Amino acid sequence: MRTIETLGELRGKRVLVRSDFNVPLKDGVITDDGRIRAALPTLNLLTKAGAKVIIMAHLGRPKGKVDPAFSLAPAAARLGELIDAPVNLAGDVVGESAKATVAALGEGEIALLENVRFDARETSKVDEEREELAKAYAELGDAFVSDGFGVVHRKQASVYDIAKLVPSASGLLVLKEIESLRKATENPERPYGVVLGGSKVSDKLGVIANLLKKADRLFIGGGMVFTFLAAQGYSVGKSLLEADQIETVKGYIAEAAERGVELILPVDVVVAPEFAADAPATNVAVDAIPDDQMGLDIGVESQKLFAEKIASAKTIAWNGPMGVFEFPAFAAGTKAVAQALSDGDMFSVIGGGDSAAAVRTLGFDESTFSHISTGGGASLELLEGKVLPGIAVLED
Repeated sequence: MRTIETLGELRGKRVLVRSDFNVPLKDGVITDDGRIRAALPTLNLLTKAGAKVIIMAHLGRPKGKVDPAFSLAPAAARLGELIDAPVNLAGDVVGESAKATVAALGEGEIALLENVRFDARETSKVDEEREELAKAYAELGDAFVSDGFGVVHRKQASVYDIAKLVPSASGLLVLKEIESLRKATENPERPYGVVLGGSKVSDKLGVIANLLKKADRLFIGGGMVFTFLAAQGYSVGKSLLEADQIETVKGYIAEAAERGVELILPVDVVVAPEFAADAPATNVAVDAIPDDQMGLDIGVESQKLFAEKIASAKTIAWNGPMGVFEFPAFAAGTKAVAQALSDGDMFSVIGGGDSAAAVRTLGFDESTFSHISTGGGASLELLEGKVLPGIAVLED
């Protein structure tokens, strides 16, 4: 994969950088700036080299229209605080404001284009439309650095098409992500375990199918576990259930047995009458889930079982929480998995999205994990064995 060094002398050069600033906001305030912080090593490297840095990023899903609710203004302000220098936010994506903002840049300064998804061509499925926007980006920069790992699985103008028009390379974050995730997926030290959570089995079908061929241990938690329990003949009450996936899951259970993959499912769950932070929580065995209750976390015995099996693995990839960790009464399962990874000496990779947010929310020291990914979807697709377009385009 091409690195920044391949771009040569950068002083005075306009360098376009695709970063991932898709941060969570509440009333216009950023609640987790992890993705902005993750962009700093690459941005600092470029500014110190004297480049004129033009960041491209998106926030949310404005659906190809300008929507002030999705402006990158909060991200520009936070980045400015973190680097202790002004970040000039353009008023548009590739229009007059963007051109003027870039033209005014001095060496070592940073500009941020407005949310690239304000332009419908950014995410268009029509190649020519994306290429047209990429040409407009190329007029603003002399080189391109891809550093938004959260979007490298997307064929989008600021991720994929631009990389074919100007000299392009991967940023430090993307490089670290790919190296860490490949270490966990392509040639892992064994026993290799994968902990999967999250709400839906249907979101992780390809991942499970691929992992049954690669992993030694597969842990299932989160809302998706109830489809596994139903496939084993248990009654799951009001729990989240994808009835149309039961046959598929039965196939997975059989394949795991056939391949000698240890499939680790909860033996108990924490249930409540409704999905609410203050709902009364009860710990029950998986064969005793009441009809009028729903499972919202893995139970106490399951937490011990998962922690024990994680501790003896040499490599663990984790994607998706074990329960509704946002509610303290249903956070213990996710906390137990995070604790086992934090305490262990295995190579641990946490797939982005909710698992990464959980680790931060629950107060863990991020340095106790080998790697915390910034890309939920991208890390899942790597676990699935897919080729990521935004990475393939950077490989010679």
